[in-house]
Amino acid sequence: MAGVDSRFHHPIIYVRGYAMTRGEMDDTAADPFCGFNLGSTTYRATPNKSEPARKFIFESPVVRLQSDFGYSDVYEDGVDVMDPDWDKPLKRRSIVIFRYYDQASALLGDKKTPNIEDFAKQLNELVLKVRKLVVANLENAVSAEEFRCYLVAHSMGGLVCRAFLQNPKLGSAEARASIDKVFTYATPHNGIEMAGINVPEWMKFDDMSNFNHETMADYLNIKALFKKTKRVDWLPEESFPSKRFFCMVGTNRNDYGTAAGLSRTFAGHGSDGLVKIENASVWGVDAKGKFSAPCATAYAYRSHSGFFGIVNGEDSYQNLVRFLFGDVRIDIWLEIDKVELPDELRPLAKEGTPVNALYQFEVTASARGKRWYLTRRVAEEDSSACRSHADLVDPAKLDKRRIYLSTIFLGTRWKVDKARPTLAYSLKLGVRVPDYEVERRFWPDRHFEGGYLFHDAVIIELIPPEAEGGDWEVQYDWQSDNNGLATQPLLAKELKTGAVELTIPFSSENPMRKESPSIQGKLRFVASLWNQEE
Repeated sequence: MAGVDSRFHHPIIYVRGYAMTRGEMDDTAADPFCGFNLGSTTYRATPNKSEPARKFIFESPVVRLQSDFGYSDVYEDGVDVMDPDWDKPLKRRSIVIFRYYDQASALLGDKKTPNIEDFAKQLNELVLKVRKLVVANLENAVSAEEFRCYLVAHSMGGLVCRAFLQNPKLGSAEARASIDKVFTYATPHNGIEMAGINVPEWMKFDDMSNFNHETMADYLNIKALFKKTKRVDWLPEESFPSKRFFCMVGTNRNDYGTAAGLSRTFAGHGSDGLVKIENASVWGVDAKGKFSAPCATAYAYRSHSGFFGIVNGEDSYQNLVRFLFGDVRIDIWLEIDKVELPDELRPLAKEGTPVNALYQFEVTASARGKRWYLTRRVAEEDSSACRSHADLVDPAKLDKRRIYLSTIFLGTRWKVDKARPTLAYSLKLGVRVPDYEVERRFWPDRHFEGGYLFHDAVIIELIPPEAEGGDWEVQYDWQSDNNGLATQPLLAKELKTGAVELTIPFSSENPMRKESPSIQGKLRFVASLWNQEE
């Protein structure tokens, strides 16, 4: 396959996140790129301990999009495309910053913060203006009907995007039809919780009520869904297709220093310092209000913002550009077929004694030759997927045995060896030994903290077809079996959606020790071509 078609290099509109204080709004107004220009420098260990650690520099998403893909900003002579007197045509590879906090700042505005509905309406007008200016540039050869753009949003900016897309009162059909894909970093899609309590509706100061469930259900136009589920992280398919929405989730609360560390204290474990991990993704629902599909989701050990925040890291950037410009999409699922208790506990469970356990499923995915993860979910960072033993053995809860883990995007342009025909990545799967409980009391026998029921990495190499309907060539091997080489052919089963399904079984059962606790199941990969003309 060739690299991504330049026809998919649509304009990118960045939508920044929440600014709590007047000072933060002023800082935002004073920054031409509203924080998207921040990079970071980290350090990596070297084989020689006598040498200093090596630097690993990430220049910022704006700089990288310019250097990697030829994008450019739209500032000229101190004027912004959002200004009413701007009438210069734009090229397709343009980065536009939605500077919605200018009007609320003391520097450029009246110190009055509009509500989130007004921000959504302004985003609608910005999309239409960008469309007009791109169409006006004859070199683009794009009509108004053909025009598309990307929305890339941080934190509350993702809620502004959803309000614009989901609420017909806040956005026009022609503007919504112009949105090709949406990528959100650390957006509180299901609101913000502090000390386990959702922000109350009456908390009007600093616009904190924007993250209250009832308020969100109103501006997101999902009151009926909220009443039924008590959640607001739903994306109706008729508003925007879930397959074109990506959620980047942060898992590092320690590097978030806002409010002198009080935010990360009250947000607690299992958060990026402000947003709970479980509240940072979105789920598609069909016209009947039934779950349809998870939006693409990946996890990074990054905090909500700052120099080591989720926007300013290599792992998040790589997910962004692969989502926008990649060739292949792979949704990763885990299906559990059987779990067995330790031999000593099985008779108790059969007699009706309450026996339970919590299984933690870890997954990391990395592309060949790269020094970062495409997704990272581990127990120590509170990002692993969890299921109880009771759920996994209950015949009435079959849906609990199917666990969505993450989505990764691959592309031929990023191959280490351009002459090599395959795309390859490694996926490490770990199932932590659970804390078994008998009558709700910890069972310490044979328990060693940090152990695994199953722990191995599968290497997958694939050659995607040139077009939908073609044959996929896939090989795999578990690292423990073949030292990191993929030699076993894997049959691709074609699905009605046009995607293919690849399944790899796994088992922790030891034929020599049948009394051991065990788990069996399969990894299920749903692979499809990406960025194909529809």
